[in-house]
Amino acid sequence: MLMKEGEVASQSIKDEQVKRLFDLGAHFGYAKESRHPSTKPFLFGLKNKTVMIDLEKTAESLEGAKTFVRALGVAKKNLIFVGNKKEAGLVIQEAAESVDLPYVTERWIGGTLTNFKEIRKRIDRLVDLRDQEAKGELIKYTKKERSVIAKEVSDLDRYFNSLIGLTKLPGAIFVIDPKKEAIAVAEAVKSKVPVIALANSDCNLAGVDYPIVANDANRQVIKFIAEALAKAYAEGLKEGEAQTAAVTPNVATPTPPTAAV
Repeated sequence: MLMKEGEVASQSIKDEQVKRLFDLGAHFGYAKESRHPSTKPFLFGLKNKTVMIDLEKTAESLEGAKTFVRALGVAKKNLIFVGNKKEAGLVIQEAAESVDLPYVTERWIGGTLTNFKEIRKRIDRLVDLRDQEAKGELIKYTKKERSVIAKEVSDLDRYFNSLIGLTKLPGAIFVIDPKKEAIAVAEAVKSKVPVIALANSDCNLAGVDYPIVANDANRQVIKFIAEALAKAYAEGLKEGEAQTAAVTPNVATPTPPTAAV
């Protein structure tokens, strides 16, 4: 059966993506002994006792996740990027910041999703203290008190600065290694927040709505996936703005009356 033009283009993109993932080393899983049963549908086989990941499945999963993230962008819903393993931190930060999205690259603070009201109070406290500092209002405190406040600002900044733009529960979270970020995934499930995850062969995919099975210990793979999702979100934002502009009526500027001569 001959493929239609659109199907050919789609297959070409998929083939190119599979090659790119292969070149980056995305197909390397962990040892057979550490394989989690839930990842079996995404695996290809074994090589020297190392699990090989089926990159065609990875590419398909990535496209599904991108479609979902694009819809988040259209709806202007936040997506939190989460990854505090050493390979992920800077990559996650750069990808999230490129589309002005919140991120967590330090330890996940318990309650970030399940007790968001309290977390928001701490974020607001950080914003307030910064505002006071900018206005020179902290000068009224003693040197010792200012030292205590500076320590508080430093601690709050470390964990909450990247979440300042988060005013309500996000539309989804994207985690690097759901095994390492188990608390974040559990909170998302409890809060009914969809989970996208870059996961290796040792991860339990239960609770993950959009699993992207690939080598999650490879910085370049993480970068490729994170940037692909950030780009999809940006495309969604642009599409949403275009839709809004299309339904917004153009109100003509009234012509002023001609002055009587």
